[in-house]
Amino acid sequence: MSVVPLQALPLDRLRERASTKWRSYPEDVLPLFVAETDYPLAPAITDALTRAVLLGDTGYTPPDPGLGVAFSGFARRRFGWSVDPASVSSTCDVMMGVVEILRRVIAPGERVVVMPPVYPPFYDCVEEAGGVAERVPLAVSDRGWRIDLEGVGRALDGGARAVLLCNPQNPTGTAHSRDDLAALASLAARHGAVVISDEIHAPLTHAPARFTPFLSVSEEAASVGYCVTSASKTFNLAGLKCALMIGGAEQQRSLLRALPLEVGWRTGLFGALAGVAAMSPESDPWLDSLLVALDDQRRLLTDLLAAHLPDARYLEPDAGYLAWVDVSAYGWGDNPATRIRRDARVALHHGPLFGAEGRGHVRINIGCAPEILAEAVERVGTLARR
Repeated sequence: MSVVPLQALPLDRLRERASTKWRSYPEDVLPLFVAETDYPLAPAITDALTRAVLLGDTGYTPPDPGLGVAFSGFARRRFGWSVDPASVSSTCDVMMGVVEILRRVIAPGERVVVMPPVYPPFYDCVEEAGGVAERVPLAVSDRGWRIDLEGVGRALDGGARAVLLCNPQNPTGTAHSRDDLAALASLAARHGAVVISDEIHAPLTHAPARFTPFLSVSEEAASVGYCVTSASKTFNLAGLKCALMIGGAEQQRSLLRALPLEVGWRTGLFGALAGVAAMSPESDPWLDSLLVALDDQRRLLTDLLAAHLPDARYLEPDAGYLAWVDVSAYGWGDNPATRIRRDARVALHHGPLFGAEGRGHVRINIGCAPEILAEAVERVGTLARR
C-alpha cells in the first residue's frame, strides 16, 4: 500500500504560531530560512503533551525518562543499528551536547576540525568549548560533496585534536558513505583524536541514499566517537529542548556518565516526553508520510528552479528538508539572501554564515506546502528577470 504524503498546515494557521519562523519577519515575507517545518505534530506527540498539560505534569525531568530505550528501538528499526540504552544520556540540545563533550576532550586553544559549508553554530561551539576551529572544506564535484580525508589527515598531523562531523550534512544534505566514515575513524584513531558526529537529520534520509551511523561503521569508530542527536529536526520539537549523547565505547560512555549532573538536568521534561513518543513505533507511519512529502518537495524544487531560476545550481539532498542552492550566476552578491528578502519578500538562510564556501548561496527550507515553495521560487524568479 502506498504511503500518502503528509500535508502541511495552511498558511493562515501557521501564522498563528509563536516560533522564530513565524515571528521574525512581516506577514508579506514567506519564511523559508530557519529549520522548522510546517506539518502537524505526530499524533503520539500531541497525545503525550496534551496528557502532560492536563495533568499539570510540568516539573523536573526524571533521571530516566525512557529516552535510552526509545532511541535504542528507533535506531534498530530505522537504521539497523544496535544501541545499548545505557550508553544514551540527554541534555538540552545538540549544540550544548557538542560543547560539553568538547570541553572534556580538548585543552583550551587546541584545534577542532570543521568541514564547511556547515551549520553556523559549529564555529560558535568550538569557541565556547575553548577550542579553535580549523576549516577543512568538503570536497565538491558535480556529483556532490564528500569529506576531504586528505585535508582532515593534514589537520590531524598538524595537531588538531577533534573532528566535528555533520552526518547527514547541513546544509548540503549529504549522507556520508560508510567507506568515508570508516576512513575518518581510522584517521582519528591513528592520531588519538575524537570524532563528534551530529546526526540530527538522520531519520530524514531519502532512498536510495542510506544513512550510516558513525559509531556503527567499525570498532575504531566506536573507540573514538560520540553521537549527538535529537528528535527535534525530524519531528519539529526544537522548542522543547531535548537531545541525546551516545558513547561508542566504554571510555566514551564513562566520560558521558561523568558529566556534571546539571548537563542532564537541562533536558526539558516536555522534550523528553515528546522525544519518547516521537521515537516510538506508533510514530513510524507519520515519519514515513513525512519522508514521502519531503521527497516530493526536493524534486519539486528541481522543477521550480529549472522554470524560474535556470542558472541556479542545486543537487537534491540525500537527507533532510534543507536545500543548498548556488544563485551566484544572478549577481546578487556574496550574500544573496539579503536582496532576496528585501526585494522578493522571501526569507532564506544566508549562505556565507556556513563559511566562505557559502558565498553566492542560499539555504531553502522545503519543509512546507508545495504551493508555498512554488510561490517563493516564483517570487525570486521575478527578481531574476528584473
